[in-house]
Amino acid sequence: MNKLIKIFPGALLSFFIALAAWLINLYLPFDFVGSVLIALLLGMLLNPIISKKEVYDTGLNWSGKYILRLGIICAGISLSFIEVVEAGKYALILLFFTFTTAFTIGYLCKNIFKIDWKLSSLLSCSTAICGGTAVATVGPVIKAEKHHIAYAISATFIFDLLTVILFPWLGYLLGMTDTTFGLWVGTSVNDTSSVVAAGYAFSNLAGSLATIVKLTRTLFIVPIVIIFSWIYVKSEKTNEISRKKENIHIKKIFPWFILGFLVFVGIRSLNILSESMITFIANASRFFMTMALASIGLKTSFNEVKGLGLKPMLSAIIIDLSVVIISFVVLYLMF
Repeated sequence: MNKLIKIFPGALLSFFIALAAWLINLYLPFDFVGSVLIALLLGMLLNPIISKKEVYDTGLNWSGKYILRLGIICAGISLSFIEVVEAGKYALILLFFTFTTAFTIGYLCKNIFKIDWKLSSLLSCSTAICGGTAVATVGPVIKAEKHHIAYAISATFIFDLLTVILFPWLGYLLGMTDTTFGLWVGTSVNDTSSVVAAGYAFSNLAGSLATIVKLTRTLFIVPIVIIFSWIYVKSEKTNEISRKKENIHIKKIFPWFILGFLVFVGIRSLNILSESMITFIANASRFFMTMALASIGLKTSFNEVKGLGLKPMLSAIIIDLSVVIISFVVLYLMF
């Protein structure tokens, strides 16, 4: 009971900020900003006030961890294994090249610009998988700093804003078909809302295909989270001065919440829920993610984010552009 009382103030504050972000996004003309980013920014704006009041700390930490996991689990309802198959061999070939590019270029940028490996990993995951959702999922797994998570999500937004505006025009100028444009956007644009906006700005068929390909990318969050769980534990053990020779046990490092994500993907694949129920769970997932990012924003100051400098932003741009170019080249060779 005492723990619940401690959690309540921070969790309630996160809820109201998420609600405000949801309403703001509802009345924006286009859904390429996203309630998640709005909640993060609102939280950061309130940080100077909230950071002085310890009464919110427990609830904010709880929301940033457990509400986030709940949002990730429910996000599985947006994807079925059937859709992955429907995305076809072309999408999976493209994803192989874009994933390889994102993590290879990210690793090179980390070494060239001397960026913290956790921040560099978040930037690569954002580009390779699914933007802010990937950052919010992988961040806690590798114990990334909150200002690293905020920075990576902000970098994702800036690039996505440009893609929503420029990609449809580029598609027309390059003479792309609905299929090639849908595959291009689905594999190279980060956040789901931006993929939808850019895809449907070109055509309905391109928008539908881009959305399916984008959701297929989301499924890869499962192996990515498991891999980074192992990398984090391995890194921590390596950094210990008086380290013992011991094996890494999968049971201890496995992110069990990811199984919940797969359960919801399985439920969607079985077609046992109505469309209205699927929509409700998908919206709930988005709201939980928004609430979690609000709590992260409330624990993050703009000065911390600004203090990271321009090198990580330059790294993010290089990673994103590399994936865009590789995706286009592979598409050109295939078609």
